[in-house]
Amino acid sequence: MMDTQARKALTDWIDAHFDEQVAFLQGVVRIPTDTPPGNNAPHAEAVADMVRAFGWEAERHAVPLEAVRGYGMESITNLIVRRPYGDGPTIALNAHGDVVPPGEGWTKQPYGAEIEDGYLYGRAAAVSKSDFATYIFAVRALEALGLPLKGGVELHFTYDEEFGGLLGPGWLLEQKLTRPDLVIAAGFSYQVVTAHNACLQLEVTVHGKAGHGAMPETAHDALQAATRILNAIYGQLPELKKIKSGVPGIDSPTMLVGRIDGGTNTNVVPGKVVLKMDRRMIPEEDPVAVESGVRALIEDAVRGLPGIRVEIRRLLLSHALRPLPGSDQLVASLRRNGRTILGEAIPAVGTPLYADARLYGEQGIPAVMYGAGPRTVPESNAKKADEKLALEDLRKATKVVALTLFDLLGQGSGVSAAS
Repeated sequence: MMDTQARKALTDWIDAHFDEQVAFLQGVVRIPTDTPPGNNAPHAEAVADMVRAFGWEAERHAVPLEAVRGYGMESITNLIVRRPYGDGPTIALNAHGDVVPPGEGWTKQPYGAEIEDGYLYGRAAAVSKSDFATYIFAVRALEALGLPLKGGVELHFTYDEEFGGLLGPGWLLEQKLTRPDLVIAAGFSYQVVTAHNACLQLEVTVHGKAGHGAMPETAHDALQAATRILNAIYGQLPELKKIKSGVPGIDSPTMLVGRIDGGTNTNVVPGKVVLKMDRRMIPEEDPVAVESGVRALIEDAVRGLPGIRVEIRRLLLSHALRPLPGSDQLVASLRRNGRTILGEAIPAVGTPLYADARLYGEQGIPAVMYGAGPRTVPESNAKKADEKLALEDLRKATKVVALTLFDLLGQGSGVSAAS
C-alpha cells in the first residue's frame, strides 16, 4: 500500500467509525469521577471493560489505599494498554479521567453527554475524557491498516491530574511500570503545547488565640494576621507582572489565594485561619528559589505580631514542562498533519496551565500535549458549567494523532528509540 493510500485509509476508517467513537466518548463521560472526593477506580474498571470489546487488555494498576487516602482521595486505578508492534520507539498516549466537580449553573446534565448542534456537553467532555476516545480510535485506525509497524503504543489512562498527578503518571513511572520513548498527553486540536508553567501550592495556617467578641483584647486575632498575609501576597502582583517568559503562549507568573477557612462563630475572635494559595511559575523560574521567597514573604508579613504563629505546608510542587531532545520530530509530525487536516498552521506554544505531561518530562522523556479541543480553554468551558466539545474537533484530532503515529511507527519512518 502506497503511503498516500495508507493515509487515506487511516482517515477513511476514522470517518467510518465516527459514530462509534462518539458513543464511546458518551459512555466515558457519563461515569462520574468528581475529584474530590476522588472515587475513580470504578471509572477505570469500566474503561478496561470497554476496551476489551476491541480485543485489548488493560492492565489495572491500583494505587494502595493508604497512599490514596493520605492524599485526600478515595480510590485510584491507573490503566496501561500496551500495543507492541516490533523493534522501535514506544509512544505513550496519556489522558486523565479525574475531573473537578461540576459545580452550579449547568443548562445540560453534567454527566448526560448530551449532543446538541454538533457539540457534546458534559464534565470532562473537553478536558480530558475526550482524549480517551481520541487516542483509542487513533490507535484502532492505525492497526486497522494491517501494515507492518515498528515500536509500539501504550495508552495511559490515569486518575490524579486534579490533585497533581503524583499518583497517576507519577506513580506509574516511579513504580517502573512504564518507560516510553515519547509521550503525547491530552491537549487541544489547534496547537501543540511543548512547554507549560510550574505550580507551587501552599497551605498557610495562621494560629492565634480565640476569645469572646466582647473582649477582643483577651485574644490574638488570627484573621487580622491572615489579612496581613493576604495584603503581602496581592501586593506582589505588580512585581510579578514585570517578569516575562520567553516562551510563546506564556506571559508572567501569577499568585492567588483560592480558599480561606477560619473562625468558629460571628461573636468569637478567630483563633485559626487557613489559607490555600497557588503560585504559577514560568519555565524560566527556579522553583526552589520561588518557594523560599514566598515562605519568607508570608513569615515577614506577621513577624512580631504577639500571640501569632504561622505554619506553612507545601501541598504541591509541580515542575515546568520544557522541550527535551528527541521531541522535534514528534512536534514536526503533529504540526504537519495538523495543517493537512485542519487547513491551517498549528503553532508549537507554551501554556500557563500545568499538567501531567511534566511528570514524563521530569524523567527525561520528551512529552508534548495534543488532543481534541478548541483553540482556547475558555471556549470549552473546561472546569465551568456546560463544558463542551465540538465533535468535528474530536474527528480532526483523531486523524492528526493517527497520522502522526503512522509517521513515527510505520516501517518507512526514521524514528529510533531514545537511548
